[in-house]
Amino acid sequence: MVGTSIGAGMRERALRTAWIGAAIAAVLTEAIGLAAAAFPAAWLTLFDTNPAMLDAGSRYLRAVGPFYGMFGLALALYFASQGAGRLLWPLLANLTRLAIAALLGWLALRWTGDLSHVFFAQSLALVAFGLINAAAVAGGAWFGSLMWPWSTAAAKQRRSAI
Repeated sequence: MVGTSIGAGMRERALRTAWIGAAIAAVLTEAIGLAAAAFPAAWLTLFDTNPAMLDAGSRYLRAVGPFYGMFGLALALYFASQGAGRLLWPLLANLTRLAIAALLGWLALRWTGDLSHVFFAQSLALVAFGLINAAAVAGGAWFGSLMWPWSTAAAKQRRSAI
């Protein structure tokens, strides 16, 4: 929808579509993450009942699950940016996510030996991924100036002033 809107010259519609899709993705993935964090055994026991796996998996879901909404937000904006043909910032955001997860996770494990610190690094990586993508789109990575979905009236005023 983003690519189609841009192709039709409807930039405001493309941005509005991207933000609405990103909001829906963030809400859905956040609900899944919160449910998984609240009831980790319900999900994990589908795979195994090993106590060590249940312990590690539960700690992971409780630490990272509450940040799944940021992953949904980032991924939706990543794909919307693909439709807009503007992938520099989403690729940098994903690279940042991977670097934070790998480097901080490795350092946390090496320094503390505690998986909880590794999971904190994973949470931080998801937050960075979401914030960088949102900031890039909101900051004008697609078309230039800041364009929020609710500012279409302001955009119309700018066009009429030109």
